[in-house]
Amino acid sequence: MEFAEVTTLMKATALELAILTGHLVLYPTGIAAERRSSPEPPAPLSPARRPVVLLHGFVDNRSVFLLLRRSLTRHGRDRVESLNHSPLTRDLRAAAALLGRRVEEIVTRTGATEVDIVGHSLGGLIARYYVQRLGGDARVRTLVTLGTPHSGTTVAPLADAHPLVRQMRPGSGVLRELAGPAPGCRTRFVSFWSDLDQLMSPVETARLDHPDLLVRNVRVSGIGHLALPVHPTVAAGVLEALDANDPEAPGARTDGPEARRAGSEARRERPEARKEGPGAASVA
Repeated sequence: MEFAEVTTLMKATALELAILTGHLVLYPTGIAAERRSSPEPPAPLSPARRPVVLLHGFVDNRSVFLLLRRSLTRHGRDRVESLNHSPLTRDLRAAAALLGRRVEEIVTRTGATEVDIVGHSLGGLIARYYVQRLGGDARVRTLVTLGTPHSGTTVAPLADAHPLVRQMRPGSGVLRELAGPAPGCRTRFVSFWSDLDQLMSPVETARLDHPDLLVRNVRVSGIGHLALPVHPTVAAGVLEALDANDPEAPGARTDGPEARRAGSEARRERPEARKEGPGAASVA
C-alpha cells in the first residue's frame, strides 16, 4: 500500500471515529418517532414538493440523517420525513411492508402522488424490496441508496445470530428475490458506494447491478460507511439525484456526476466494459 493510500485510509478512519462519537451523542434524540406534520392541501407534483423519505440502517435511528435533512430542506425540499424501523424487526420483508404502509400514509396526508426515498445501508435494502417486490415502484420516483449491501456483505460473521444480518449475506433468500426479474419497474435507482466502506465486503457489493432496473452507480472515494449520510459531498450528490429527470435504459450502470469533487470530472461506466474512468466523487 502506497503512502498516499495509507494517508487516505487514516483520514477516513479518523473521520469515521469522529462521526461515530457525534452520532452516539445524538442517538437518543432519534429514538422517538418523528412528529408528523398536519395534512397539507394537494399541490402540483414537482421535485421541490415531492416528499422525501429517509430510512436508516441496522441498529440505527433517524438521528443519522440530521445533516442530510438540513441540506435537503435548505435546498427547497420542504417535505422530508425520517422514519424509524423497529430495532425488534427480524425480517426485512416485514420492514418493507411497513414502509409501504408509511408511504401510503404520507401521500394521503400530503396530497402527493409519489415520494423519493433515501436509504442508508439496510434502509436502502428495505426500500429496494418495497419497490421491486411489493409494488412500491408505483409510489417511489427515485430511490437513493447509501452504502447498501445490494449483493450482500460478509463482514462481521459473528453477527449472523441476528436474522436481519443473515438476510444481508450473499445468497440469502431476500437477495435472491431481489436478483430475480423486475420487468417494467418504474423507479430510478441511484446507488452511492465508497471504496473505503469497511462494512461492505467487498466494497463493490454496494453497487446495484440489475438488467431490469434504471440504475446509476456513484463511486465515492475517501470516506467510510458512517460518513455517507453525513458528508456534504454526498449530500450534494443526493440533491442532484433527486432533482434529475433524465431516465436511462434499464440496466445502465453509470458512475456519473451526482456527486462532485473539486478538479474532477464525471466518472462514467459503460455496461459492456464496466470501466471506471476519472471523476468518481472523491473526498480528500
